[in-house]
Amino acid sequence: MSSTAHDIDTSRSRVITAIAIGNFVEWFEFGLYGYFAVSISTTFFSGKSAGTALISTFMLFGIAFVSRPVGAILFGRYGDRVGRRAALSISIIGMSIATFLLGVLPGDQTVGLLAPVLLLLTRLAQGFFAGAEMGGAVTALAEYAPPGRRGFYSGWNGFTQLMAQVFAALIGTLLTSVLTPAALNGWGWRIPFLLALPLGLLGLYLRTKLAESPEFAAAAHARETTRSPLSDVLRLHWRALLKVCGLTIGLTTTTYMLVGFFPSYLVKTVGLTSRQMFAAMLIGLTVAAVLVPVWARLSDTYGRKPFLVGGTLAVVLLTIPLFYLASSGGFGSALTASVAVAVVLSPLLAVQGIAAAELFPTAVRFTGVSIGISVVISLMGGSTPLVLEALVQATGSSVVPAVYITAAGLLSLVAALLLKGKRGAAAAEVQPGTATTTAPTSP
Repeated sequence: MSSTAHDIDTSRSRVITAIAIGNFVEWFEFGLYGYFAVSISTTFFSGKSAGTALISTFMLFGIAFVSRPVGAILFGRYGDRVGRRAALSISIIGMSIATFLLGVLPGDQTVGLLAPVLLLLTRLAQGFFAGAEMGGAVTALAEYAPPGRRGFYSGWNGFTQLMAQVFAALIGTLLTSVLTPAALNGWGWRIPFLLALPLGLLGLYLRTKLAESPEFAAAAHARETTRSPLSDVLRLHWRALLKVCGLTIGLTTTTYMLVGFFPSYLVKTVGLTSRQMFAAMLIGLTVAAVLVPVWARLSDTYGRKPFLVGGTLAVVLLTIPLFYLASSGGFGSALTASVAVAVVLSPLLAVQGIAAAELFPTAVRFTGVSIGISVVISLMGGSTPLVLEALVQATGSSVVPAVYITAAGLLSLVAALLLKGKRGAAAAEVQPGTATTTAPTSP
């Protein structure tokens, strides 16, 4: 390999690392919140019954997502006007500080009602900065990638989501092994949240060292950017925006079910110990993480559509049987269901991001992808653990959450089937967009 080729490969590896680490921080925090929901509930809602405290904890998890679209709009505009690197540098440090602060907040036994208020404010800040992170990461990975490998590069977004959950599960397994339940609920759960700050500082350093996205730089040089990306998306690319929303519904509800609801479900409803729950989640997420790069690379050859259709169809057909399996009792059944759910999710995590990016031209890609993803996550992602827990408590059925996930999967299946062509932007080149005064690209 020549020195020039080696330098290019090294540069691209740095891009993946710099972008992926922010996505890791975002999903690491979400995983921690789900895994330690019981501990968080006893810290901030100690005066309530266990069920009510958990509902309150999930409610704050969901309410905080209202700030995601605000962050998506503001950072999307900034990213489409100023550049990807600058927007992503701000978002990663903002998310990291918010996650760190959650780990040092006083509980309600110390400051009373102020404790859940501070928790809410921290979650709002985290959601605001996260609103830019996922759409920005998807956009940047697609634009930095070499021709013919955009799916593979973008797949690292899904890979780091799962590895963040794996890392969170590993920490949870370690803490439950070495700490008593009282110590874990009292102070032990705070430790992993503190790790977000050094990770964020590392990510900030790496991102500030990146060159600007080649495609955005080319569009800016050709004066093909726009001063009103939000307006252009809503006027010229609204069909693409609706498709991104549709594709995101099934992925979002299944993801937040798995990482936000399933851990407490396995403990409270199925009856696993915390150690068994962490083991089941760890194995399932690891298997899925291994599969994501495989599906992503194959999508460069066979297109995005087969994996989106296949993934959403699997969600529709398998979610209810897998919940029956998980609730049938025993670690073996719960482990099998956890692995199967994670595997079903893996092709969607691998391909949805690049499919969304390929629906928009460069001039409005950051805004279009960020808003499409963030609106759905705001409406359905953050509320999913709360809705599923409420359904279980209201009906007494351990399987009723699966009906909700199946319905969301049906909506995404329709969106996937509506993608253009049999292959759905198969290995399509993400080209610098023309000025948005021209007709929109066909979604």
